[in-house]
Amino acid sequence: MLFIISHEIIPESHRKGHEFFATTGLMVGFVLMMVLDTGLG
Repeated sequence: MLFIISHEIIPESHRKGHEFFATTGLMVGFVLMMVLDTGLG
C-alpha cells in the first residue's frame, strides 16, 4: 500500500505548482492518523 501511494499519488499531487499544499496535506494527514491511532488505541 505504501508503495502505491509513494509511486502514484504523491508525484501526481506535486504537478502543476501545487507542491506546498500537497506536502502540507500529506504531513497533516500523517500526524492526524498517528494521533487517532494512539488516542483510540
